[in-house]
Amino acid sequence: MKNIEILPKDIWNDDKLNKINEFVRKHSDNQPKERKIRNKLLSIQYKLEDYIERDDIKENEILDILDFVKLYLKVFDITKKDLAKYFGMRDSNLHKYLTGKRKLNPEVVLKISSFSRTKPEYWYRVQVKNEIVKLKKEDRKEYDKYDYEKLLSI
Repeated sequence: MKNIEILPKDIWNDDKLNKINEFVRKHSDNQPKERKIRNKLLSIQYKLEDYIERDDIKENEILDILDFVKLYLKVFDITKKDLAKYFGMRDSNLHKYLTGKRKLNPEVVLKISSFSRTKPEYWYRVQVKNEIVKLKKEDRKEYDKYDYEKLLSI
């Protein structure tokens, strides 16, 4: 009897993947509007969490808070101007917070967090992550001298 190796391509070929995609699309189409919105919001939250946790972000891959907020705005079909008005702010002022030109404060973070139904810490973490990524590698290496092992070896 001859052993036959089953390869992933034998199981997950294009035809099967297309059938699965079609099934998922049909199932998704039959969901209520509220469920579709909830799924989209979860998708954005996962993108946000993934961005925060990634260690390999380069300077040209930085996403501003605005990039994530735009995803929420698209789901709700509203503009940044609408959001600023809802937050009781001028659009230009909100824009400065969302693009990192102005540091986030608790009031803005809590508004964004409540609007997006995410943890406030996420928005601070995006801000800090972007600040660190923007530092040149050489500048970050300067902080290696503060490693606790160096302190203990003194």
